[in-house]
Amino acid sequence: MKTIHSLAATLVTLGFILAGCSGADIQPVAEEEGDVSFLTGKTGGLKIADFGADDKSDSMPVNALLWRASLEIAAFVPLDDVDTFGGSILTEWYSLAERPGERIKLMIFVVGRELRSDAIQVRVFAQQADNGGWGTATRDDALASKIEELILTRAREMRAASIAESTE
Repeated sequence: MKTIHSLAATLVTLGFILAGCSGADIQPVAEEEGDVSFLTGKTGGLKIADFGADDKSDSMPVNALLWRASLEIAAFVPLDDVDTFGGSILTEWYSLAERPGERIKLMIFVVGRELRSDAIQVRVFAQQADNGGWGTATRDDALASKIEELILTRAREMRAASIAESTE
């Protein structure tokens, strides 16, 4: 008899628990929406497939060809910070093999959506070795101009290749 009362009490308790849950609005866990950065794996970036997209795509606020070309040209220097939506690439300090007493840092800005020379800005900072340390950073505008031209040339090559592919 005691077992029946205990079983009845358990069933009544379960009934109250289930009745209390019937009004609960249980929703599945919402996944983050938006593109995921291929660099960080977090929401807010671009899918890697977007980098081949036409520069009129609404998903990228800067010219995709200039962006890809900038990443390719800057690949010889370790990257420090990459902002896809802001269009900026910042590298770490890097010493060229042929100039061990000098190091450079690149700042690349893709500032337009069109493939034009004024849509890319490069700043190169250089430091000279000085008594075991590094001296004051100065801008190297000549090297910056050369890198800008390399980026523009590479972006034009990429555009020509994509046009050739689409007409075949």
